[in-house]
Amino acid sequence: MLYATRAEAGRELAASLTHLRDTEPLVLGLPRGGVPVAAEVARALGGDLDVIVVRKLGLPWQPELAMGAIGEEHVRVLNADVIAQSRVAESALADVEVSERRELDRRVRLLRGDRPAVPVAGRLVVIVDDGMATGATAVVACRVARARGADRVVVAMPVSSDEAVTRLDDEADEVVCPLVPRWLGGVGGAYRDFHQLTDAEVRTALRL
Repeated sequence: MLYATRAEAGRELAASLTHLRDTEPLVLGLPRGGVPVAAEVARALGGDLDVIVVRKLGLPWQPELAMGAIGEEHVRVLNADVIAQSRVAESALADVEVSERRELDRRVRLLRGDRPAVPVAGRLVVIVDDGMATGATAVVACRVARARGADRVVVAMPVSSDEAVTRLDDEADEVVCPLVPRWLGGVGGAYRDFHQLTDAEVRTALRL
């Protein structure tokens, strides 16, 4: 399966989430790539749309491979296997975290500004990304949502590795993914158009 765009992937994903249509869900997109997917899901389900800002802690020499992730509410999750196998020094991890924390704070200011986050407490929350390889950022997002009082947490993505789905089964109340290939070389391989989104495109998807 190939998705033409993130918007198309969002519409396909929404078809797997119709059982949530009457729950008035809060759909939280993971910036940047997850936001246009989440926008389509929110539209189809009649839910509210917001972002949940997290940052991958990528290996210094291979940023796309997550050795962990951080999120709002000072949540941090580390992938001990990746850190051990890659022999990442504590100082290198600390440097990456400082840099990504700075970028996370910038993204929060940019994507929310003076607008407060949509209240999460007591709601069914659907966390959406454009795809997941390790699931590290989604784990952080789940923990942030629960820290904010979410009643139930669903994670949904158009494509994922089996590893990420298994990892998220321990964090979310439900995981929905229509495409779990036997081997995922990279999330971008499931898309014809997987360009790097700009902050302006994310703000447009959020209708800011």
